[in-house]
Amino acid sequence: MEQIGLILQSLVLTDIVDIGIVTFLFYSITFMFRGTQAVALFRGIALIVIGLISVAAILRLEALSWLIANSLTALAIAIPVIFQPEIRRVLERLGRGSIIGTLQAPQEIRVSVINEICAATDKLSERRHGALIVLQRNSSLQEYIRTGIRLDSEVSADLLATLFWPRTELHDGAVIIDRSGRIASASSVLPITASRNLPNPNLGTRHRAAVGISEVGDALCVIVSEETGKISVTNAGRMILDLDSQRLRLILNAYYGPAEDASLSLRGRLREMLADLRLRMQTRASRQRAQS
Repeated sequence: MEQIGLILQSLVLTDIVDIGIVTFLFYSITFMFRGTQAVALFRGIALIVIGLISVAAILRLEALSWLIANSLTALAIAIPVIFQPEIRRVLERLGRGSIIGTLQAPQEIRVSVINEICAATDKLSERRHGALIVLQRNSSLQEYIRTGIRLDSEVSADLLATLFWPRTELHDGAVIIDRSGRIASASSVLPITASRNLPNPNLGTRHRAAVGISEVGDALCVIVSEETGKISVTNAGRMILDLDSQRLRLILNAYYGPAEDASLSLRGRLREMLADLRLRMQTRASRQRAQS
């Protein structure tokens, strides 16, 4: 206790600022990697390293201590390779938060897109027609747009309902709405997530593709289940299940709607953090309902 008191007495303002910055950096890094496979991988590596160091120190194993000491450098080099997808995703998020500004469509177009999507999902949900609608924000989706059929058309509820009609050639895939607020492609192929942290382990390929596209960038994805007709949304690798049209509209307004122009301001950042917190809480509640 005396040592702790001496340390606290010797602290100056710069030390407090230094500790605060380091704490904020570590918290930010863990927050960005939360919910990804990197957490489980890092936890496994840390347990193995700590366990070996403890055994070597307790039993005084010289050979094992030498091996651990000489392997830490190689491990430091291997970590960027192991966590390459997660590190790339974090750097992309930082890049999207730079001073270059937002790339979104004008406010009135985004409001119209949200209205048309909500109207279309109501029809699709009632008819139990599966749907996968991707909303591009700042990350590029050109590689996925190229896998589908180019359309370049205005967003309308009737067109979306027609594209996902089961007897059409374009229903099996994703509709991607680009930054300009127009339908860029239909029947596009999306990456499938490998995450095991899904709210329901029985989710099909459509839902896993929705999570996958939200993991590789900042795109939003709206899903209508073909089996149940239920509506879901994915963002940043997380999913909210069992939405109605009103809750869907609230979520789309929070992440894609009129307030998106202010996303680079402090107020916009706080709004996005609160929306993300609400999304995680609803995801946890959906997961608990699925387990029960």
